[in-house]
Amino acid sequence: MRLTVFWERMAAHFGEAYADSFARDHVMSELGGRTVHEALEAGWGAKEVWRAVCVAVDVPAELR
Repeated sequence: MRLTVFWERMAAHFGEAYADSFARDHVMSELGGRTVHEALEAGWGAKEVWRAVCVAVDVPAELR
């Protein structure tokens, strides 16, 4: 998954304004105690991070 697709999905689920805020502030155990931005910077793939977000916040199947 490309980062552009990842951020499009984040915006679709959280809204344009909140997606980046969530990605910067929400620490997830599914990402080893990292935020989305920290996980991406640590080398996690966008697809892996998106799957973790889906599990953490129960993203509906049609948006996965």
